[in-house]
Amino acid sequence: MKRALVIGATGGIGGAVARELDAQGAEVTGRSRADGLDVTDEESVARNLGDLDGPFDLIFVATGALTNTRGAPEKSLRDLGAEEVLAQMALNAVGPALVLKHALRLLPRDRRSVFAALSARVGSIGDNRLGGWYSYRASKAALNALIHGASIEVARSHRHAVLACLHPGTVSTAFTGGFPDHDKVSPEIAARNLLDVCAGLTPAQSGGFFDYAGREVVW
Repeated sequence: MKRALVIGATGGIGGAVARELDAQGAEVTGRSRADGLDVTDEESVARNLGDLDGPFDLIFVATGALTNTRGAPEKSLRDLGAEEVLAQMALNAVGPALVLKHALRLLPRDRRSVFAALSARVGSIGDNRLGGWYSYRASKAALNALIHGASIEVARSHRHAVLACLHPGTVSTAFTGGFPDHDKVSPEIAARNLLDVCAGLTPAQSGGFFDYAGREVVW
């Protein structure tokens, strides 16, 4: 990738992606809350992306949170509340979609480019065998639907573009602090894996949902 834009560049995965791209010789631009970017506020998204000049070969969105208004994901329907569902939808689903809306002009039309957003396997409806985590699961499923739908439209104007939702695996960051350590990989390994997937996807796969090894994840 010659030029890359990383949204959420100060986070665990986003920071590692930015560093790995820099190590690979890419020209990296980062945007995050440190720059005043709030992906849940369209005015903020438009302002932060409006002063950028494209094209970018890769736009990588690494924003998101496991919870927003509570300390842990819901374990049962008794824990379900509208406030958390709506907050998670705004951050995990609508946010990346707004970034795509305002960053589309930054993708080249004459060559391959990638727009990748961090999703999660728990957002797979077909792979859900445990239940719980209602807000987070629903927000990631919504993200997948938004990016898949956008890929159909984007293909009409950017036929070389690849839009993808990526499951990074369980990465050792503050986000996963309460998860078992034996399943975790470092942010650096996750970043390399995810960038390898981005490098290998083709426009025919645009709109898909893939894991850190490039395997397609069921919707």
